[in-house]
Amino acid sequence: MACGSPDADQSLRDAYRLRKTDEYSSVFAFRRAIKGQFLIVHYRPNALTTARMGVVVAKKLARRAVQRNLVKRIVREGFRRQRAALPCLDLVVRLNRPIVGASRTNLHNDLADLLRRLPT
Repeated sequence: MACGSPDADQSLRDAYRLRKTDEYSSVFAFRRAIKGQFLIVHYRPNALTTARMGVVVAKKLARRAVQRNLVKRIVREGFRRQRAALPCLDLVVRLNRPIVGASRTNLHNDLADLLRRLPT
């Protein structure tokens, strides 16, 4: 069951993002995750009318800032496009393994698959 309406705005407003450390911690503490080829999505139900998301990219897995920023941009864009169809969850998308040899398409497809597999 989708949380947002299909005609909802397609922007990535602050209301759709996790900002505070406590918000991230509560998602990690819920201990539910779905693992993909490059990414892992931690999730937790929320009492809001929309899904929210945060991104974590460790320096250990993407040494250069350019790589970390690319992963974040790809994840934010994928979330922005699919947010209206997602269930009401707080999500933390985390890079799970080094992206050496991964194309943008691989990352896009991995995220799309993970978001499709989220519980409703």
